[in-house]
Amino acid sequence: MEEKKIKTRIKEKFQKNKQIIGKQIIDFFDWVKGAELVSLEKCDTSEDPVRPELDNKFRTSHGRKIFGVKYKNEIYAIMCFAFTNKIPKTVEELDIFSKDAFLQSTLRDHQVGKIAIAYTVWSKKKGGGKLIVKEVFKMIKKSNHLNRLVTLSPLTEMATKFHLRNKATLISVNETTQNFEYIN
Repeated sequence: MEEKKIKTRIKEKFQKNKQIIGKQIIDFFDWVKGAELVSLEKCDTSEDPVRPELDNKFRTSHGRKIFGVKYKNEIYAIMCFAFTNKIPKTVEELDIFSKDAFLQSTLRDHQVGKIAIAYTVWSKKKGGGKLIVKEVFKMIKKSNHLNRLVTLSPLTEMATKFHLRNKATLISVNETTQNFEYIN
């Protein structure tokens, strides 16, 4: 008799957990389907786990941009970009190359650089990082002047796993950074 009660309780808990997991999956896909890529004027740099030392002025000057994935008036993921014509190996090179591309753009209909360099990305909700990479890649493919999406990533296991899991190719390992390229 006792064994039957235990089996019944286990069965009930299993059913309840199955329902909870099912609802979480539905909620996850609802927000992913309804999310949109938006350009941001600023972000809370203290939330940036990669480069919190870079202020909003750096992130938005010389043609640099901040993008977010927005759902129901809330930002779920953020990615910051610089536009260059060369692939940087350091934040200092990123600054120099993006300033140079910005100055060159005055002669080319204000199309800043051919390479979008993602130098930081973070997510506030599971799946946000992957979604913003996907959405930004789509935007770059539609662009008239951008032809590459390359990262300037820290030398961390987390960054490596994130980019490889999202189908990027490692193209360079530098002294303090690594570069991945999104191709497909």
